Amino acid sequence: MSHQLKYIVQELNKPPFNRNYNLISIDSLEPLQLLQVLTDVLAEVDPKQRIDVREEAPEQTAIRIFSSLRILKYKPPTDSQNMSSFRQGIVQGDKLVIYPILEWLLKRIPDLKKRAYLARFLVKVEVPPDFMAEEDIADMYAQYSQLIDEFKEMHKEAEALKTSGFNTADIKKDITSMEDEKEQLLKRIDRLKKKVEAAPNSGPMLAVARNLRQERDREEKLTKQKHEQKNLLGGIYLFFRSFKYEQRIQRLNQQIKDTKQASIGATPEGLFKRLEEELKVNEYMVKEKFPKEIEMRKKAVTELQRIVAEPAMGQADLGEIKNKIDKINSEVNQLIEKRMMSGDPMDDKISLFRQQAAIIARKKEAAAETLHKVREELSQANIEVEEKRGLAKQGDGEEILKGEEFKLYVNKLRTKSTIYKKKRQEIAELRAETGVLSRTLEIIRLKDEQIDNKLNALEGREGVSGYRETQEALESVSAIKSELDQMKGRTLEDISQLVQQLTKKISEKKEALAPTIKELRILRTQGQEIDQVYNEKKMAYDNFQAGLESNRAKLEQEVKILRDEVSMQESRFHYLNAMYNICELQQTKISAEMKLYVSSDPYEKKKSLREQYSRKLQEQENLGKGLREKQKYVRENQPANMQQMKMWRDLERLMECKMRLAQSRSSRAGSARAGGQQGMQFPEHSAVDEERLVL
Repeated sequence: MSHQLKYIVQELNKPPFNRNYNLISIDSLEPLQLLQVLTDVLAEVDPKQRIDVREEAPEQTAIRIFSSLRILKYKPPTDSQNMSSFRQGIVQGDKLVIYPILEWLLKRIPDLKKRAYLARFLVKVEVPPDFMAEEDIADMYAQYSQLIDEFKEMHKEAEALKTSGFNTADIKKDITSMEDEKEQLLKRIDRLKKKVEAAPNSGPMLAVARNLRQERDREEKLTKQKHEQKNLLGGIYLFFRSFKYEQRIQRLNQQIKDTKQASIGATPEGLFKRLEEELKVNEYMVKEKFPKEIEMRKKAVTELQRIVAEPAMGQADLGEIKNKIDKINSEVNQLIEKRMMSGDPMDDKISLFRQQAAIIARKKEAAAETLHKVREELSQANIEVEEKRGLAKQGDGEEILKGEEFKLYVNKLRTKSTIYKKKRQEIAELRAETGVLSRTLEIIRLKDEQIDNKLNALEGREGVSGYRETQEALESVSAIKSELDQMKGRTLEDISQLVQQLTKKISEKKEALAPTIKELRILRTQGQEIDQVYNEKKMAYDNFQAGLESNRAKLEQEVKILRDEVSMQESRFHYLNAMYNICELQQTKISAEMKLYVSSDPYEKKKSLREQYSRKLQEQENLGKGLREKQKYVRENQPANMQQMKMWRDLERLMECKMRLAQSRSSRAGSARAGGQQGMQFPEHSAVDEERLVL
């Protein structure tokens, strides 16, 4: 730990930080100041991190540091317990967590700068799957990924160019080897010319060799194109074949993601607490709730059996039972009054607590009942889900996709279908272009053969057969030689200029640094003396500061203990004062009630709570008696009233029939009068009104 802290102090005192820390000052930093130091070091790596921690929320600070360390490939603890303590340490600014991070950052600042620079271009932007369903966004994201790949390639080439340095000795060796190869090629060309000139049919043989070489090149191109087409078709086949496996992999990845999301922030203590709570709930359900319910059901069954076994009860039996209930209620009221007369304040307090306990017990029972219902619903839903999955497996032998998985599947299918359409269009265009180019190539080849034949015939007539091929070979060799000569001349000139510049700069720097080196030797001796004095003073200062820190810590501990005692006593004082005021109010109420109860004035006596409650009870009893008498009257007169109501309904129905009959007769009489005008005769008794309704 001390070596680690020394290294951190040494690096922070250097540019570009220039902090002037020592071991005691950096160890005495507050958590917020330590987080600011970590933020400053991260800002040196990535300028975006240059933020004041005081102006930022603690959660945002922790998230920002986590993301920066993830981009910089810092390896935190792997186990869950150490990982949770690591996160808490960053949030709280713990020294045991911050110091290793500072040491790791300060040792790798150049590499981390490069990694932070590349992270701006290589860390992909996360796009939700819902947006990826649109074709424009999918195309844009594919273009974005392609640009990232191009950036990677360009960066690799740039790094390779930076690291590849040219050596003059290697260049000279390459130049000499190329000159030797050139001489050998020239000699070989001369030998081949002599052999060709000696052969009788050199011209046609060269033409045939040239055509053979061209055809072989064409064959290689066609085989490459054939392999590319096969690979493309194989990729499409594998895509449709592996689609089922990708679907399953995607579903499993989603389950892993959900499990990781659920396990974020989960600690062994939290899991144990959750299991203990579930165990307590289950114990309450098994030991208290279910036995009570079973006992209540048994009592209800026994009561129902007893009621079924008893004979039928009449009105007299019901009257006797009601009288017994009234007597028992009056006795209960008298007992309550006696208890109120002989009760003391402590019983009232206990009754309040009993009421609260009863309320809590009822709430507990209600919560247990809702939990039981929810568990039953959950089990029923799980059974239905399993049945649906079984039906789906019977249909096609695979599990059916869920909502989110189905959306991801559709989005992936859309993106792949768009890519497939584009590739198919590109293949069609390439095929068309290949056909055009092949036809053009055939035409050009035929023209080339005709021209070659004409030239060969002309060379044969002139007696210089093979002249054209030899001239082309010589021209190519001369061009290569001129290029090599130019390259060697440029390289040697550049190297000589570079050597001259370096020697000139070295001599100038030596001349400029000579007086400074002399002064530096003198200052080194002075610096050593000053460092010795500084170390002595620093040791004395550190010892004195350590003593002050220990005394300050003791005093702070004592002050904290005394403040805790004061706050405890103040809370006790307020509690006792409140209880005293409550007791006084209860005492005044009791004394006022006793005075009213003992008083001889009947008007004052009516104000007492006892009289008020007894009067209300008497009123309620009288009201109950009146309602019972009314109920008795209704029960006795109910059959007669029902008969009367039925008779009135029959009367109403008869009157409606009579009215409809009168309306029909009036309509028939009108039609008869209209028919009489046309010469038709009806008997007179058809128009006679007959009253057939008998009540």
